[in-house]
Amino acid sequence: MSAKNGDTVKVHYTGKLNDGTSFDSSLNREPLEFTIGEGKLLKKFEDSVIGMAEGDKKDISIPAAEGYGGRREELVGNIPLSQLPPDITPETGMQLQLQTPEGHPLIITITDIAEDHITVDGNHRLAGQDLNFELQLMEIA
Repeated sequence: MSAKNGDTVKVHYTGKLNDGTSFDSSLNREPLEFTIGEGKLLKKFEDSVIGMAEGDKKDISIPAAEGYGGRREELVGNIPLSQLPPDITPETGMQLQLQTPEGHPLIITITDIAEDHITVDGNHRLAGQDLNFELQLMEIA
């Protein structure tokens, strides 16, 4: 039996950048469970499982444009320290959630701390990166 759209599957994966750096893996935890076609994961990731049988392995590449898109410099900026809530002590790498003017949540990462402001980046950490995955279909439910 091979996986098809609408099937719930369990997949082990390892994600790497083009330089070989690993950015995520399920190998030391439970396999990733999802329903093909539900749209909760990157489309090409979900679609790549279609036609695989339990135990099959496959390597896939997802270009940045089909992954998390390109980096957007307009999502990088400075926030005065005086605008931070008093209970937050900023640290490089810390993530904060803001609301866009349209009311949508935006996760930002503090990339630098200066005397009077922090520099933040609202890009996804994998924006601008081509993604490579080693997949193994473990189960079709």
